[in-house]
Amino acid sequence: MSADGLSGASTPDGTGQHSSLPDDSADRNRPAWWIYRGTGRPLQDIELRKLLPPPPPWRNFTGQPLQPSPPHDDEDLERKLGPVSGPQPRHADRREVDAVNAVLYLRRPLLVTGKPGVGKSSLAYRISRELRLGRVLRWPISSRSTLREGLFEYDAIGRAQDAAAVRGTVGNGDVPDPPAGTGIGEYLQLGPLGTALLPYEVPRVLLIDELDKSDIDLPNDLLDVFEEGVYRIPELVRVRAREPHVRVHTADPEEMATIHGGQVRCRAFPLIIITSNGEREFPPAFLRRCLRFTMHEPDENNLADMVTAHFKNSPDERATVMIRNFLEYREVHSGLAADQLLNAVFLATSGAQTLDSSWEKLLDLVWQRLSAEAAPE
Repeated sequence: MSADGLSGASTPDGTGQHSSLPDDSADRNRPAWWIYRGTGRPLQDIELRKLLPPPPPWRNFTGQPLQPSPPHDDEDLERKLGPVSGPQPRHADRREVDAVNAVLYLRRPLLVTGKPGVGKSSLAYRISRELRLGRVLRWPISSRSTLREGLFEYDAIGRAQDAAAVRGTVGNGDVPDPPAGTGIGEYLQLGPLGTALLPYEVPRVLLIDELDKSDIDLPNDLLDVFEEGVYRIPELVRVRAREPHVRVHTADPEEMATIHGGQVRCRAFPLIIITSNGEREFPPAFLRRCLRFTMHEPDENNLADMVTAHFKNSPDERATVMIRNFLEYREVHSGLAADQLLNAVFLATSGAQTLDSSWEKLLDLVWQRLSAEAAPE
């Protein structure tokens, strides 16, 4: 699992009491409008397309033709979330579940803010697993990220080199046939955002990770795509008269899609999870197009769920003690991530380390803070 563990949140009244659904009554207490339940269990015997209501008229998109269902990546889901097992469902944070269902209904992106390591990125994978939406498309943001990178990349240099190689084989005035598969589509690859906007029947899950890191212009550049659900590929628009239908590579391994007339228009607006560490303010116009959810640090129940998911059994006495020690340590030293608890539980329960006097020093090493606070000597 990455630095993102399962999350919890205090109620708005500040009591610190969580609106977790009881293990044995989750279905009974589930609001009728919920589609996503936050239990960590995949939907059974029903598909999302049969549950999802029509979009608001202003968020209705009509992209064609429909794409095949996306591939699944159960191995990646298990690595990040742990296997689907255990006698009890996850303790669902009601605020999280409300937020996810709201964006499902409204077809809007969800901006998730919170400290590093509280589980923001993992939310995208939980949604994908529970709603059976296929492989999560991930766009990790850096200071050099651009909208075009998220939509598509065109290898003009590679195409020119291949064309030159073909010309170099010409002899005696004969023009050889181009090698198979060397049309313009071979040099185009859709990015994560560009792939998510293909016309699928149900939404693709797209994780735009750590938007804080982006150049100042990227949030504004995303506005039109978020609003219209469409983009153009200039390289294909220029050749559409002679090549109206072009097969291009997508962000899914070994997958291709056909682009018609150089334009991509979505049908089911993707379920976009945008994470932010709260390190910068975003423009009001960008915030208006998103729903916002603040994810707080996981509590004891959430941490126990995370440990159970990854170690396949209910936490034993050592793990339970470790969870409580972690919570106490976090009270004194802010800036701990949930996966640092997993590291400690693994060392404590794997037999690799005895819990003697040296354990405290090792634990201090494993639980180094993520903040600027100096690490212990």
